[in-house]
Amino acid sequence: MSVSDIEEQIREAYKFDVSTATISRITSRVTEDIVAWQNRPLEPVYLIVCMDGIVFKVRENSKVVNKTVYIAVGLKRDGLKEVLGMWLGKNESAAYWMTVLTDLKARGLEDILITVTDNLNGFTQTIKSVFPQSATQVCVVHQVRNSCRYVAWKDKKEFTADMIDVYAAPTRQAAMAALDALDAKWSAKYAYAIKSWRENWEELTVFFDFPLEIRQIIYTTNLIENLNGKIRKYTKNKLSFPTDEAVLKSVYLALREVSKKWTMPIRNWGMILNQFLTIFDKRARI
Repeated sequence: MSVSDIEEQIREAYKFDVSTATISRITSRVTEDIVAWQNRPLEPVYLIVCMDGIVFKVRENSKVVNKTVYIAVGLKRDGLKEVLGMWLGKNESAAYWMTVLTDLKARGLEDILITVTDNLNGFTQTIKSVFPQSATQVCVVHQVRNSCRYVAWKDKKEFTADMIDVYAAPTRQAAMAALDALDAKWSAKYAYAIKSWRENWEELTVFFDFPLEIRQIIYTTNLIENLNGKIRKYTKNKLSFPTDEAVLKSVYLALREVSKKWTMPIRNWGMILNQFLTIFDKRARI
């Protein structure tokens, strides 16, 4: 809520006025919390880190512009999720993600075993430049959505079902065979949608290198997608924010509320941790 929103709500609910200056002083305490939280030390290793951006409308120089809140969520060795931070910038770009990754490293993060991202151009190379050993998986769900943008509505259901055969295949070889079948069936109508699968194939199929339990975690950005949905729920009544600070306050408070419920490790964590220790050995034991 903006300062004026809060002022109006208090007036309606409690029948007295609180000045905007007073409200600003009270809410400024949130800014202090954000600064401390954003600069806290991180663990040296996270098994999985998912990264994504959420776009908000913000007033700037008498105009309403789109700005992106960049969010990173890590999976710790105890199986619990942790929001590593949030950063506000202009439209999502690999260049700004470099700033995010550099900040994470400065706060003590030494290694990420697996990163999961959308298929933003240049993102994988950006990650490799900061965390060169990290396995980088592009989110398959993002790829499916992007492919469907080029498919007519009447064909989407059938086309999507055929794409499922690709990423639900048991092996990378079987997935390639399913992609070839998709190509043979649909390339005459939707060549561009299939071309993007081939162009991103190496990054889309990293999850096949891991056991089924790890695959189910990393083939999509679900670790962060669910969080983004909750943030949208908390901020949906705000068509635009008056300042950058207002966006960060709102997102931070939403993150704080959602993460209160992250008290249990993910399902089958004992087995999954053993798989990580077997595959990554010393890197997972730091």
